[in-house]
Amino acid sequence: MAKRQLNRRQNWRIEKIQGERAARAAKRESSAVEALEGGDLGPEQTGLVIAHFGVQVEVEALEGELAGQVSRCHLRANLPALVTGDKVVWRAGNQGIGVIVAQLPRTTELRRPDSRGQLKPVAANVDMIVIVFAPLPEPHANLIDRYLVAAEHAGIRPLLLLNKFDLIDEQNAPALNALLAVYRQLGYPVLEVSAHHGNGMEQLQQQLDGRISVFVGQSGVGKSSLVNSLLPEVETRVGPLSELSGQGTHTTTTARLFHFPGGGELIDSPGIREFGLGHVSRSDVEASFIEFNDLIGTCRFRDCKHDREPGCALLKALEDGRVQQQRMNSYRSIIASLPESSY
Repeated sequence: MAKRQLNRRQNWRIEKIQGERAARAAKRESSAVEALEGGDLGPEQTGLVIAHFGVQVEVEALEGELAGQVSRCHLRANLPALVTGDKVVWRAGNQGIGVIVAQLPRTTELRRPDSRGQLKPVAANVDMIVIVFAPLPEPHANLIDRYLVAAEHAGIRPLLLLNKFDLIDEQNAPALNALLAVYRQLGYPVLEVSAHHGNGMEQLQQQLDGRISVFVGQSGVGKSSLVNSLLPEVETRVGPLSELSGQGTHTTTTARLFHFPGGGELIDSPGIREFGLGHVSRSDVEASFIEFNDLIGTCRFRDCKHDREPGCALLKALEDGRVQQQRMNSYRSIIASLPESSY
């Protein structure tokens, strides 16, 4: 009992220290903004947030004489938290430092849980989520389906990307082929590439051109290698697989936006091992499993949990092969992980 009380006290102290540090940082930021606004600032113009660093962001000018130039900007205190991909109204100051005065509405946003489990936006105005997986670390359908649920719920087009396909061998080929066959049958776009050898990269580039995309997936699947191959001048640091766990080491530390020469942008986000779905409801999950669309609402019982109930349309479709067992397992796992309030 005493140990538990000590842990609570320690947690409270850590939160208190973090809160004090955040307050001091906000005060310094407010003073910096006041100093800038007390001087000469340029006219209001639109910009694009291309990176986020604590209480400051990097903004690329989208118009006027500064178009294409990048400035480090302070944020006014009344602004919401900004993320990479946000479009903003800002004013340029001296020595390449500016002030953001307003956030423009987002069309979409991608969110993930923070260290406390609370969902936070990590990228905005994304058109396509590229779900990256590889033969190693071994891909899991449940994690892929979590990304798909998040994409469907956010209204963002998903692309399934198998990287390192040169590592496919006789042992892992059957499981990988079966995994991909399920998604191809459902109509999801699937690409197989090798960032290391360059195979399939032209087809990937064609999918990315003209869109704002974000790569998501387990660490170690080669997201940074893909960025290096697509944008050689970026030189994103690549981390090796851990020999102990078989999982990758995190290399990207902040979400950053890159431009493709042929048009379109890529947001390279920090590695995400598990995608939180605490913000979605049971009905949201059901709607995101696209093969369920014609089945939901046709069960014998209105409150059917699609478990053992007689007259369940999903169980009948599973028996007939219209729903794959792999997807049903993912659905049940996701539903079981939702907070009770989501029901």
